[in-house]
Amino acid sequence: MDLPQRRKDASIYNREISLHNYKIIIQYDGTNYAGWQIQKNAVTIQQTITEAIKVLTKEEVNLIGSGRTDSGVHALGQTANFRLNNLIDTHKFKYGLNSILPNDISVIRMEEVDLNFHARFDAKKRSYIYLFSKIKSPFYYRYSYNYKKKINTQALNDLSKVLIGTFDFTSFCIKKSETENKVCSIYDLTWRELKEFYLFYIEADRFLHGMVRTIIGSLLFTFKENKSKDFILEVLNKKERVAAGEAVPAKGLFLYKIKY
Repeated sequence: MDLPQRRKDASIYNREISLHNYKIIIQYDGTNYAGWQIQKNAVTIQQTITEAIKVLTKEEVNLIGSGRTDSGVHALGQTANFRLNNLIDTHKFKYGLNSILPNDISVIRMEEVDLNFHARFDAKKRSYIYLFSKIKSPFYYRYSYNYKKKINTQALNDLSKVLIGTFDFTSFCIKKSETENKVCSIYDLTWRELKEFYLFYIEADRFLHGMVRTIIGSLLFTFKENKSKDFILEVLNKKERVAAGEAVPAKGLFLYKIKY
C-alpha cells in the first residue's frame, strides 16, 4: 500500500476514535544527550520529552521528530508531533510540559494540527547552522567551535557551490549508517563572517547521519590544502567515508528550521 493510501486509511480510522494530533516546536541544548532518537542505555531528547508528556497525560505516546540530531547537536527549531485521545488546552499543556522538562529542553510553540500531519514525512526542507567562534569565551564554549584559523568565507562559498544539487552523499555520512538511500538535494549552502563568529548555513530536503559536520570538515580541509572543486567532486564520486575530511565537533551545530 502506498503512503497516500495509508494516510487516507489512517485518517478515517483516527476520526472514528477521536484522536487529536499536536505539533510542537522544540529548542534544546544537546550537550548532555545522546542525540534525538530513543536508544538503550542512553538519555535522549525524544525519550525525555515522551516521558514528560506521559506524566501529564497518563498516555503512551509516539513522539515523531522531523529528523534525528546526533549526540551533542543542538536545536533551535526541531519539530515533532504526537497524538492523544483527549482534546487539551495547548497553552496550559505547553506550560505544564515546560515545568517538567529539564532546563536544557524547551517547547516554544504548540498547536493542534490535522490528523494526517507527520513531522518527518511532511517536511519539505530542513536547515542547519554551524557556529565557529573567533575568540575563546566561556560563554561560547558549549555552542561553537573555537576555530583558530582565519576562515575565508568568499573562497569557501565558491568551493561550496559544487555541492548544491542532488547527489549521493555516501562519502559524507558515517560508515555504519542504516539508511540505504543516500541521495539528498542541497538547496543552499552559505558561509558568513560576523563580528565574533563565522556562520555556516545549509538547507536540504534531508540529511544523513553525520552529513553536515563532515561536509563542513571536508570543505575546510579542501580550502586549507589549497585544493579545487574537483577534489570535492572526487570525494562525492568515491562514495566512501574515508575519502572525505574529518567531521567538525558536534557542539557548534544547530538544527535551525523545518519547512513544510
